[in-house]
Amino acid sequence: MDFSLFYFANGDASDQQRYRLLLDGARFADEHGFAAVWTPERHFHEFGGLYPNPAVTSAAVAAVTSRIGIRAGSVVGPLHHPVRIAEEWSVVDNLSAGRVGLSFASGWHAVDFVLRPENYADRRDIVRDTIKTVKSLWRGETVEFPDGTGERAGVRVFPSPVRADLPVWLTSAGSPETFRAAGELGVGVLTHLLGQDLDDLAKKIAEYRRAYAEHHVADGGTGHVALMLHTFLGDDRAKVRDIVHDPFCDYLRSSIGLIARASGDILPDVKPEDLDPEDVEFLVEHSFDRYFDTGGLFGTVDDGMRVLDRLSAVGIDDIACLIDFVADTDAVLGGLDHLATLRDRWEDAGHR
Repeated sequence: MDFSLFYFANGDASDQQRYRLLLDGARFADEHGFAAVWTPERHFHEFGGLYPNPAVTSAAVAAVTSRIGIRAGSVVGPLHHPVRIAEEWSVVDNLSAGRVGLSFASGWHAVDFVLRPENYADRRDIVRDTIKTVKSLWRGETVEFPDGTGERAGVRVFPSPVRADLPVWLTSAGSPETFRAAGELGVGVLTHLLGQDLDDLAKKIAEYRRAYAEHHVADGGTGHVALMLHTFLGDDRAKVRDIVHDPFCDYLRSSIGLIARASGDILPDVKPEDLDPEDVEFLVEHSFDRYFDTGGLFGTVDDGMRVLDRLSAVGIDDIACLIDFVADTDAVLGGLDHLATLRDRWEDAGHR
């Protein structure tokens, strides 16, 4: 398994160094042999609000690193013209000497589509078309689009990317259809454990591998599954729990809409706006307990090894460690030493 860093912070407008963790964490990951740094695309909400454009944050990461992969997790394809996606990321690919990869998402929140309201209804089909078009442009092909007069105009992307083929993932919140679509397209999957457990995920990964093999026999590959996992490691499990409890509960509270949508077994048919404060706190505490025990990479290095065994068994290729939910930047950066130790111990045990 590869180890990457993933950022999706609850933005704090008062923090004048709000991107220090991104850049210092990227430097650490680059120096310690991690696989990639992922930044998402989020709009109009404090949850993830530091990252409205992953091409911009990725350009910054490119400038302070030399070897690590630089990935979007994700680009919301239906919100953008595919030419703009290809152009922006080709610049980042050139800045990074060919280290770019993109995970595409269809988008889910209607408000985000103020950017492209006409694409909301058909967003799931549009993201598939967008992936195909961006990959064609990336290969240097000329693609036709309507111009200002309504005529068809063929365009190519400049600057040309450094990397000949663009690594691509499809972001899934857990829908089996998305896993199958990724396999049919021959791209990777980026997913998380919000609303799905490892048993559910194992079944979806198996379906993804089957679809990939069925539609892409010639390339001989099996695809790539990256799992976003909230991460904080330290010397003592109880101390780690104390450190992460309040900030992680704040993090969960800020994303209560996402949690409620993924928690039908807890509060069936609930709408976030209908929750009273007691329901919110019940949902947050329940989610925290689940994440800390079975849905995150928390505790000590020994705890982490047990988690890695489970993740390896279900077929995870890349752990995208979400690290920025704790506001104490120095504490998070200190925890990266333990994460690097875990990665080294995992590899020393004969795993790759």
